[in-house]
Amino acid sequence: MSTSPAFAREAIAQIVREAIFSILPNLPPEKVLSNRSLTDLGADSVDRIEILLSIMSKIGIDEPISNFNNMPTIDALVDYLQRGVSSGLSR
Repeated sequence: MSTSPAFAREAIAQIVREAIFSILPNLPPEKVLSNRSLTDLGADSVDRIEILLSIMSKIGIDEPISNFNNMPTIDALVDYLQRGVSSGLSR
């Protein structure tokens, strides 16, 4: 298991935003608020999986996609990812 680099919460939030815009390129930036869910932003189930896989690849963690089923907001997703990186859930 390799160690993932330390990521500040702000860096993880930026990676999440970049992944969202990569998968949903027509989404206006002002719509991506931390209190919204990926579903609120128009992401369907395939989009959500692609976003999560992109994020996990960039920050170096390996989590079952099912662990992300109950993320009510982008902020909750960022918090979960930060805890994952901090606790060493890296590949």
